[in-house]
Amino acid sequence: MQVNADFLFLVLDISTEDFSASCRTMESLCLGHFLAASNPVSSRAFGGHLTRKCFHKHVHFHSRSVVFSSMLCSATLSVLPELEEKPIFDGEKANLLVRDLRKCFDSGRTKSYEWRVSQLEAISKMLEEKEKEITEALYKDLAKPPFEAFITEVTQAKSSCNEALTELKHWMKPERVSTSITTFPSSAEIVPEPLGVVLVISTWNFPFLLSMDPVIGAISAGNTVVLKPSEISPATSSLLANLIEQYLDNSAIRVVEGAVPETTALLEQKWDKILYTGSARIGRIVMAAAAKHLTPVILELGGKCPAVVESDVNLQVTARRIIASKWACNSGQACISVDYIITRKEFAPKLISALKEELEQFFGKDPLESKDMSRIVSPNQFARLVKLLDEDKVSGKIVLGGQRDEKKLKISPTIILDVPEDALVMQEEIFGPIMPIITVDNIEDCYSIIKSRPKPLAAYLFTNNEQLKKDYVDKISSGGMLINDAVIHVATRGLPFGGVEESGMGCYHGKFSFDSFSHRKPVLYRSFDGDSSIRYPPYTPQKEKLLKAIITGNIVQIFLALLGWS
Repeated sequence: MQVNADFLFLVLDISTEDFSASCRTMESLCLGHFLAASNPVSSRAFGGHLTRKCFHKHVHFHSRSVVFSSMLCSATLSVLPELEEKPIFDGEKANLLVRDLRKCFDSGRTKSYEWRVSQLEAISKMLEEKEKEITEALYKDLAKPPFEAFITEVTQAKSSCNEALTELKHWMKPERVSTSITTFPSSAEIVPEPLGVVLVISTWNFPFLLSMDPVIGAISAGNTVVLKPSEISPATSSLLANLIEQYLDNSAIRVVEGAVPETTALLEQKWDKILYTGSARIGRIVMAAAAKHLTPVILELGGKCPAVVESDVNLQVTARRIIASKWACNSGQACISVDYIITRKEFAPKLISALKEELEQFFGKDPLESKDMSRIVSPNQFARLVKLLDEDKVSGKIVLGGQRDEKKLKISPTIILDVPEDALVMQEEIFGPIMPIITVDNIEDCYSIIKSRPKPLAAYLFTNNEQLKKDYVDKISSGGMLINDAVIHVATRGLPFGGVEESGMGCYHGKFSFDSFSHRKPVLYRSFDGDSSIRYPPYTPQKEKLLKAIITGNIVQIFLALLGWS
């Protein structure tokens, strides 16, 4: 009699912090099954034949990219397959990778205008040729509607690349500056030069755009780059690794896929700059690792982004724009989406009614069935959001939505009214399709509410009141601000994107990306003419008078000092 025993596995979509431990556990289980299969005593209970299947951590290290994936392995009593040696991307491999890239940078290849343009043109070609594959990967990771994926990720990456191609020669040109009389005759300029070898750690909610946009900036500035995509969006991560290997110069631009061990190995190295996009908690870890090498960082984090809505607005337009920036923006999984609304108590019912009407227009009567809403990225994130809704302080405050489908990882657009300040949903960034509305008697009360929290990445205001607009801009500090709309300020050419205090530091986008990945080197040029003895010893009283007159710029005193008069 032959008995087969198969293990059923729950494939976990887990956070970066948990992923490594889970892989190690699964690896141990797999090895245990191999050992059990080779041990007649332990396998006897299963009969004459034993089959075990398990997930095994599998890492490929190539000269051009590092791919972290999973594969099924199996063991039987009769045939014991050889365990393939799986190279691990550790500190030693990371060090070799950085050394290779630094050698490439030191050769000077990446500093030339021609190299930078060739790589930007390759990215532009990639975006044109692989648009379908990109949107398909985003759908696999987030069920992101193709149109939304095209507009928010592909188009934005194209725009960033095209701007760099158009403006690069101007960006690279040294900036002339005036000199003072103390260095006469002389000339001076500021020369932008690449920093060297930079690391980009991207995130999962806009996994393609937030990977490629900073890479475009780093390439434009003439750096060599390592991109570490998020393992929480594995389809996009794998696609990025393949496309960058296929289209770009792999001696200068590389991708490392993986989770905690790979990221840790990378952070142990000396970089010339690190850009990280994600949570403030991990941002602190990245900053601490960078501090060991005195490496500068750009941290793009998040926070609770408020939207203040005055009663004098165009209600339908306001409702549509809030929906577009919340539920139609990756189902609220965006660091700049509206996190909560503040409005007048008497106006709240009208606003809720308008939001309800427009939501039905956008997503139908059953939004869980809508193909125009992204899903929640993982079971862990889904459980976190459900916990926010099911808290006793919140569950009775739901005025719209609240339905959820665990299998589809979807939560319907949900509005909660006047939840307590100490509720979890008001203590942390929501990052999902839940919208608290806080009511106030006077709209000016919004200032104290917003200021009681860390400075947000973005702050929004909807009003026709010009004085309120001025006051809001003056009194509220945030990474960015937008009046009478939300989110789209990040797509505005000429505006930097970045946070302040806990919502981040540094900025990028367009020219700001080029500047962030460059060192603005001041250079002063002098000839051998006009060498005055005044700067050299002995320091006579006459020299002192003349030097003081020159420093103060007093022409009369300079003339008198030259004549020897006091």
